[in-house]
Amino acid sequence: LERSRRTGIVFPLQKLERYLAPGVVTARFRLFQPGLAALQRAEALFRSSRNHAIDYVSSAVRMDHAPPLALPEVCFIGRSNVGKSSLIRALFSLSPEVEVRVSKTPGHTKKMNFFKVGKYFTLVDMPGYGYRAPQDFVEMVEAYLQERHNLKRTFLLVDGVVGLQKTDHIAVEMLEEFGIPYVV
Repeated sequence: LERSRRTGIVFPLQKLERYLAPGVVTARFRLFQPGLAALQRAEALFRSSRNHAIDYVSSAVRMDHAPPLALPEVCFIGRSNVGKSSLIRALFSLSPEVEVRVSKTPGHTKKMNFFKVGKYFTLVDMPGYGYRAPQDFVEMVEAYLQERHNLKRTFLLVDGVVGLQKTDHIAVEMLEEFGIPYVV
């Protein structure tokens, strides 16, 4: 990726800097500044190869159907149609053989979907909460968050247009109550 495109992806607010009041320090908006080597390592992590298989593992509605993986896990949770599956599909874009189903219809993902990222970790796509959430959503997700001891991080996706909603606040409270490390 050429430097100009990479900069725009990593720092999307950079184009808006000229509209800020003069003298506003924008360095605080940059949470991290990965160099080219770090970006290349990240790209390689999500590119499947003979020695680094990225693959769909299985889907589960209940914890007793979840795969018994020993790898660390990260999961994506959020409201229905916030873009969890789309984000995962984008992460796996360099591995087109990995099928991540997405839909414009809210509530399309009804099960926990497990994807193995080489020997490093498992990525879990959770059903959305709120509109058209699966009937057993609360039981499924609470059981996963409480019982999955190899869960290392939860990414809570929020719709940037509408911001944090009441259901997002409930999700944060639940993560806090269970002591689950998370990122919004």
